[in-house]
Amino acid sequence: MRVIRRFYNYYLHPDKELARRLKQLIGFTPVHLQLFKLAFFHKSTFSTRDYAISNNERLEFLGDAVLSTIVGEYLFKKYPNSDEGFLTKMRSKIVKRNSLDEIADKMGLDLFLANYNQTRLSKSMLGNALEALVGAVYIEVGYERTKQYVVRRILRKYLDIHELERFDDNYKSQLLEWCQKNGHSIEYKVVAKYKSEKRDKFKVAVFVDGRKMGTADDFNKKSAEQLASERAMTTLGMFNENMVVALPEGEINEEDQ
Repeated sequence: MRVIRRFYNYYLHPDKELARRLKQLIGFTPVHLQLFKLAFFHKSTFSTRDYAISNNERLEFLGDAVLSTIVGEYLFKKYPNSDEGFLTKMRSKIVKRNSLDEIADKMGLDLFLANYNQTRLSKSMLGNALEALVGAVYIEVGYERTKQYVVRRILRKYLDIHELERFDDNYKSQLLEWCQKNGHSIEYKVVAKYKSEKRDKFKVAVFVDGRKMGTADDFNKKSAEQLASERAMTTLGMFNENMVVALPEGEINEEDQ
């Protein structure tokens, strides 16, 4: 029956174009085509009472858990002599929101999202859709085949794992260490909270010695802190070879961020 259903979806289904595009993306024609279609419906598109089951949030929830497990297993086997701290940092680099957004963009998921959402596409919608897609693949074919898909068609294709080993993207940790080393105080504040795409969004500012050095907005407060830290490090010249120790005069302007 599954073979017949896949044949129907690919050649006869009203959404056969979606089935064919999905086959290029995931390597097979899905049986549950409507499930995969749902993976690309963002919650901002719906305002009805069916809101909770008419968007990709539940699939995103599942895909997030499955993806984290697969990445953890992949790293565990790839680095048999590395400690838990290294593995945790590497997994965080791979499954963090910015990384998933970039991977989803390279995969062309924006084209799928554009077909099913009337709202303006945001970068965060890409990573959400990727997690939802992984959740749909898991429901369709189970853990082992989902693992094969993630490793072969996502991790190996779109990630430079060796570059990730060298790259330290924990800007908050770097900034905290720099401030401690150079005798500066540092504080993070949520300066605004507002609705965007029907979700809470946070504006976070980082203050060094009481002066605002960087601001950033994100749906996740920790992600906003990371972005604000990166911008503060740019203001402080920490990405230059000759790092400044003296703070610049006055606060930075948000227009300069």
